[in-house]
Amino acid sequence: MIIPALDLINGEVVRLYQGDYAQKTTYSFDPVTQFQHYQQAGAEWLHLVDLDGAKDTSARQLTTIAKLIAETNAKIQVGGGIRSEDDVKQLLDIGAERVVIGSLAVKQPELVAEWMRTYGPERIVLALDINIDDSGNKHVAISGWQESSAMTLEQLIEHYLEVGLKHVLCTDISRDGTLKGSNVDLYTEMSAKYPQIAWQSSGGIGQLTDISDLKPAGVAGVIVGRALLEGKFTAEEAFQCWQDA
Repeated sequence: MIIPALDLINGEVVRLYQGDYAQKTTYSFDPVTQFQHYQQAGAEWLHLVDLDGAKDTSARQLTTIAKLIAETNAKIQVGGGIRSEDDVKQLLDIGAERVVIGSLAVKQPELVAEWMRTYGPERIVLALDINIDDSGNKHVAISGWQESSAMTLEQLIEHYLEVGLKHVLCTDISRDGTLKGSNVDLYTEMSAKYPQIAWQSSGGIGQLTDISDLKPAGVAGVIVGRALLEGKFTAEEAFQCWQDA
């Protein structure tokens, strides 16, 4: 399925280039109206990133997020700076269907595994952003992509499979924000290796063929952000493309 995405800073729709707050584009769209539009176009799921919360958990945009969830019929998965069980519980309590966990899943895997046991693997999405080296090793990045961990994607997946890992949102950092297409080979490989996981591709979608190219890769979801905001194609066209592929 297509999963339209919005990133928010201070209630405004923005995009960061490869995670860099200094390279920010602000859009004039109202986030509630935009999410409602995506839902009316056919979205069953939406993806929301709280960039204020990612930078400072005390600045989490809970009021804005709660309003978005309350006024949108589609299910919403929310991420951005999830660092404690309270963060998880807050988002689930205001109606988020899934909580998206990034760096902490790498830094404290035992803690995040415990949350999966508590809330169920269906409610947790691991957001794993990777740098692929010249030998093809997939190193998971942390700290807003500022550093690569020693952990590979496969090592992390194996750890979480023990607690029933279900959802992984995987980004090839080199493709994010480029509009130059997804790393189809990556998703094809990982979907074949771990078919029990519902993989969400992220990064690089710039035209409709980038969406259709992912259908044979076996992904469960395609995150589409910037291309929709910049009118590369409409949400309706994206959903139709996925159905036709």
